[in-house]
Amino acid sequence: MQEVIGGGYGDFWKTKKRYVVCKGSRASKKSKTAALWHIVKIMKHPGANALVIRKTERTLRDSCFADLKWAIHRLGYDSKWKAKTNPLELVYETGQKILFRGLDDPLKLTSISVETGAICFLWIEEAYELNNQDDFDYIDECIRGRLPKGLWKRVTITFNPWNDRHWLKKRFFDAEDKTDILAMTTNYMCNEWLDEADLQLFENMKKNNPRRYKVAGLGEWGAVDGLVYDNFEERFFDLEDIKQISDIKSAFGLDFGYTNDPTALFCGMISKERKEIYVFDEIYQKGMSNEQIFERIEKLGYRKERIIADAAEPKSIDRLRTLGLVRVRAARKGKDSVLAGIDFLQDFKIIVHPRCTNFLTEISNYSWDKDKFGQQINRPVDDFNHLMDAMRYALEEHMRTAAYSFD
Repeated sequence: MQEVIGGGYGDFWKTKKRYVVCKGSRASKKSKTAALWHIVKIMKHPGANALVIRKTERTLRDSCFADLKWAIHRLGYDSKWKAKTNPLELVYETGQKILFRGLDDPLKLTSISVETGAICFLWIEEAYELNNQDDFDYIDECIRGRLPKGLWKRVTITFNPWNDRHWLKKRFFDAEDKTDILAMTTNYMCNEWLDEADLQLFENMKKNNPRRYKVAGLGEWGAVDGLVYDNFEERFFDLEDIKQISDIKSAFGLDFGYTNDPTALFCGMISKERKEIYVFDEIYQKGMSNEQIFERIEKLGYRKERIIADAAEPKSIDRLRTLGLVRVRAARKGKDSVLAGIDFLQDFKIIVHPRCTNFLTEISNYSWDKDKFGQQINRPVDDFNHLMDAMRYALEEHMRTAAYSFD
């Protein structure tokens, strides 16, 4: 079993505390370990069921659901589990279940129940997406009631620690009383499943971007100082209502990525009269070919929209046109456009729909760089900027001056 599950998570496996909170770097196998734990414990304890939650339901299929299926296969129990997709469920041969829900549909949480046993395990993945502690308290209350003998209640929380001002730090890591809390930090060095190429990425990060290495490499808290945009808020809104604003216009921007950086599509609406920008959808994924980008945009229903894309990828833009995005075009180039674009956007209220979790992560971490003396300089850090760049591309035609460079 040790060879199957790996090392570095002894306390994670052994504790019976209610809250098991694991912040970790990228590739620290925290999500894979959480998936393995839930499969093992459900099979070992008759009557145990689990609920897996992320902020938005649509992100579950390619994250937790996939990780749990991976765990089942790694443990060699494919024949004992059935995977259902509508709704997402994993069902053990005894009738025990792992259920999946998004916080974007709270009604689905209030009525949740199982036929066999009780829900005693809760896993909140990418908990950093929960900007409001009240949301967590609401989820926590889902694990309630008397349990059958031999079961216990556990809330597993996994996330990347981008911002030391997040409520998770105060609630769990800075708590004076940790009687019912296991708060732990892991990093890529405990992941024996990485190869030399994976490890080299972190060595390069350590050398070239020590600030990012501290968080994405070592799993330490990120310190965000000097945000580029402090003019944003997270708020539910109905897109059909926004479309009724008299001067509202759609705006789509595309930033290309592949291996190390995600492809990012910004989907927004702008009202220049009201000085408001509404962010209502996004794509944010690594490893996407041009064909996959087209298919995803078409599936979301944005094929006919005018999309302004990163001018540094003319071949990709041409390919997307050939595939059917006939209105995609390159962003214009000009001097100092990054700063000019930021200056323009700072005059607006940026209202972000809660489902745009990657946009919220970026905008709450996109900050001004500092010189070697620690003084802030007039240049953003080259990080958390994929959707930020895509937003500038999308809105360039609304800016006053004629041309900008988006390099």
